[in-house]
Amino acid sequence: MLRLLWQMTRGYRLKAWKSPYLRWRIETYWGLPAEAIDFRSFWTFLWRCRRELVRYLRWASKNRGQYTQSPI
Repeated sequence: MLRLLWQMTRGYRLKAWKSPYLRWRIETYWGLPAEAIDFRSFWTFLWRCRRELVRYLRWASKNRGQYTQSPI
């Protein structure tokens, strides 16, 4: 789970709220406009949605690579 989080914040590890990938995820699944996400709104969002985010990270870690591997 932490490995996936580490990869998702690549290039923005000390400024995760500026990550285009994380902004896209937040905008897509929670409806916050990506351009409006700043330090405060990012950390407020993380705190409020922490259980959902942990559940997503567990799911994504478990299913990682499942769709890229050939069944043969």
